[in-house]
Amino acid sequence: MTESHARTPATPSALVDPLRNRGVAFTPEERDALGLTGRLPSGVLTLERQAQRAYQQTEVQGSDLAKNVYLEQLHDRNETLYFKVVAEHLAELLPIIYDPTVGEAIEKYSHEYRRPRGIFLSIDRPDDMEKAFATLQLGPEDVDLIVCTDAEQILGIGDWGVGGIQISVGKLAVYTAAAGIDPRRVVPVSLDVGTDRTTLQDDPLYLGNRHPRVRGADYDTFIEKYLETASSAFPNALLHFEDFGPSNARRILEQYSGRYRIFNDDMQGTGAITLAAALSAVKVSGVRMRDQKLVVFGAGTAGVGIADQLRDAMIRDGAAPERAAAQVWLVDKQGLLTGDMTDLRDFQQPYARDPADVADWARHDDVIALLETVRRVKPTILLGTSTVQGAFTREVVEAMAEGTEQPVIFPISNPTSRIEAMPADVISWSRGKALVATGIPVPPVEYGGVTYQIGQANNALLYPGLGLGTIVSGASQVTSGMLLAAAQAVADQADPSGPGASLLPPVDDLRESSAITATAVVKAALDDGVATSKPIDTAEAVREAMWQPVYADGAAA
Repeated sequence: MTESHARTPATPSALVDPLRNRGVAFTPEERDALGLTGRLPSGVLTLERQAQRAYQQTEVQGSDLAKNVYLEQLHDRNETLYFKVVAEHLAELLPIIYDPTVGEAIEKYSHEYRRPRGIFLSIDRPDDMEKAFATLQLGPEDVDLIVCTDAEQILGIGDWGVGGIQISVGKLAVYTAAAGIDPRRVVPVSLDVGTDRTTLQDDPLYLGNRHPRVRGADYDTFIEKYLETASSAFPNALLHFEDFGPSNARRILEQYSGRYRIFNDDMQGTGAITLAAALSAVKVSGVRMRDQKLVVFGAGTAGVGIADQLRDAMIRDGAAPERAAAQVWLVDKQGLLTGDMTDLRDFQQPYARDPADVADWARHDDVIALLETVRRVKPTILLGTSTVQGAFTREVVEAMAEGTEQPVIFPISNPTSRIEAMPADVISWSRGKALVATGIPVPPVEYGGVTYQIGQANNALLYPGLGLGTIVSGASQVTSGMLLAAAQAVADQADPSGPGASLLPPVDDLRESSAITATAVVKAALDDGVATSKPIDTAEAVREAMWQPVYADGAAA
């Protein structure tokens, strides 16, 4: 057989570019113009019909992971159709394209690998960064958003190395589906610094660097080079950091937030959506933010990041900074954090209690436990970010209910296997008094003749609108005022006044919700003096900026 006979026929470029491909929606005239004659069945379907079929194909997949794989294949073929399907069924498909199903996809990334999506930057080849970004063939004004991860702390599953690229891809998909961030103007990035998971290092199919995670000065240099390179190549892009380890996430944010347009969803997004739930709870309990007393169980990056935002909200409501900090108690594996502990992280220290103030508190094995802390403090808010399943015991919840009329209890660790308490138990143990939000979706709870709708503190309610508002305003930084505005906008979209009402809005209409949040964020950016764009009509500017999953006239040419 000659070489010419063995060669596989070329596929026309319009069918392999997911940003241009319309599949059988190409009209006869477009097929002629694009060299597609005879390459497609004769029938022409509208985008709506294509979406109907693609959704049906999604539904018949045998598992959530199979649905994720099918949708990613659709994503790789036809982005407009992919986002049409996801946007029309967002509440149902959000857990498929992102948390929790994306966690399983990440674990199997190297074995299920099909085609690359995004930019892969290796700490072993740092000088390749500029060249890697240049392969995108995008100009300085062509990128609005970059999501990067070093995959050290992926969701609740830990270190998964280069497979973490899927978290960047998934996050960007939510940005587009929920807030209309243009998919042509986003870039997912893997920062491959190695992995400490030996099963990956030993896996012959693993696609990342096969060495332990690089730390210390070399890691810091790599991160700084990434920030410099990405911001130089795309100076208007929001640089989103996702699922970094607790020892790095906060430090990177604090070190560089004044120099670059960066955002960390694990710290800032989780904090803001939890703040939204707290602001909603205030409407029910009547206890002002400045008077809240907060106990955080799980004093890591996420827990303290949330505490910081609640403290800032107390200050904005009139509390003195010192008083606001004194109204926060942190409990971790070593018990209540006190100033005489030698292993405190720098971000925990402002909340560490004076040992003299707790000298007479009960201890077990020299530890002041969560239950003793709740009994002594009588907090109005109990926040769980510990990933310790069942940590909010009946005794803890009953102590909360004894100490305040309507205790606010947020067990937001996920997945379900790591939640501090299930809402049904919290409602029952508090005799229906608790105001509850969780980090996982849960069905309504029946108690005492009342149906309790449990709001999910899902970051997707907030970060897409925050990102859109940052892009529209051209904000040079993501300020605390912008985060508070986003939280307040989300809280204002829920009506918690009825018996058992949710503290947070549902995810059913995220595009409309994100537009409202983005509008509030643009106004906050203007108020904080960080906006570089000043639209005449803020709401109209937000809506005009939202990309729609439609086949635009002439887009296929």
